[in-house]
Amino acid sequence: MKVLVPVKRVIDYNVKVRVKADGSGVDLANVKMSMNPFDEIAVEEAVRLREAGTADEVIAVSIGVKQAQETLRTALAMGADRAILIVAADDVHVDIEPLAVAKLLKALIDEEQPQLVLCGKQAIDNDLNATGQMLAALLGWSQATFASEVRVEGDHALVTREVDGGLQTIKTRMPAVVTVDLRLNEPRYASLPNIMKAKKKPLEERTPADFGVDVSPRLTVVQTEEPASRAAGVIVGSVDELVSKLKERGAV
Repeated sequence: MKVLVPVKRVIDYNVKVRVKADGSGVDLANVKMSMNPFDEIAVEEAVRLREAGTADEVIAVSIGVKQAQETLRTALAMGADRAILIVAADDVHVDIEPLAVAKLLKALIDEEQPQLVLCGKQAIDNDLNATGQMLAALLGWSQATFASEVRVEGDHALVTREVDGGLQTIKTRMPAVVTVDLRLNEPRYASLPNIMKAKKKPLEERTPADFGVDVSPRLTVVQTEEPASRAAGVIVGSVDELVSKLKERGAV
């Protein structure tokens, strides 16, 4: 079984995001970038499936700027067998929209013919949570979202997913697209020997033109603003005072 894992280069989750002075977007100058944490979990799960003998090959894919090579090398160091970079932008401030990403992945999947696509449920930069679902729709494949456990049994996948009421386990026919959540696993640390080995693993570069996909943006960012500062809390002395305060603010 072949597993394909899309990964995205995003601002490191430890970095405080800064908005440009003109409000045109987020400032990425001299900012540490890393693999999207949800995608990192997807890579780990794919590698575990291969180590268990369930999968034969793990392919990491990234769509964006050339600098995403670093992100793919991280996936290779974690255990992916090979990587494909689709260079779809020259400017690091350009974010390829989910529909374009899904179309590119669909075209690549038609070539590679994986049986399972594991991807993060969302990217921490735009939080759109859309690419996995769009990809499943374009492919006409089964899909399972917010997976906290994945088991492959023959030509089916058993996926435990988190819902508002608790946990739900579904059985879906493969090929399938599965988006993963934080509680699925804890990604391994990429050791120095594996980082060195990753430099020798194949990393292929493609372009959207190779697949006949137009990645021109359909959306326009009108303004980017930092969230408003949170007002200071108020200490109340009784339940009656609390209710009174809530009434004053229109909360009840």
